[in-house]
Amino acid sequence: EVRVVESGGGLVQAGGSLRLSCASSGFTFDDYAIGWFRQAPGKEREAVSCISTRDNSPYYADSVKGRFTISRDNAKNTVYLQMNSLKPEDTAVYYCSASRKLGFPITVSEYDYWGQGTQVTVSS
Repeated sequence: EVRVVESGGGLVQAGGSLRLSCASSGFTFDDYAIGWFRQAPGKEREAVSCISTRDNSPYYADSVKGRFTISRDNAKNTVYLQMNSLKPEDTAVYYCSASRKLGFPITVSEYDYWGQGTQVTVSS
């Protein structure tokens, strides 16, 4: 059974930090790129960051570049998203996802497995 489980969301003041974790099982983790998406109320789900399967290279959306850092621990089948200098516009449900695509898949349709999401709320 495939499982993708996010954790670490919560309420934080603007300028604060959160660290999201994504624990996975049921598939060969090393073979998958892992992405973080977010979806705010009334908006489409958008790619925030992803980390490739081959060389762990990261991709960041322009809106989070310089503030968020993605990393993966293949031994633990876990990916982390360190979010610093949070802004109210970062408020959304954050989803972790896994893709067999090489490189940097950044569209929803490229992903095979999804978690249930974790809420991140940044107050001003």
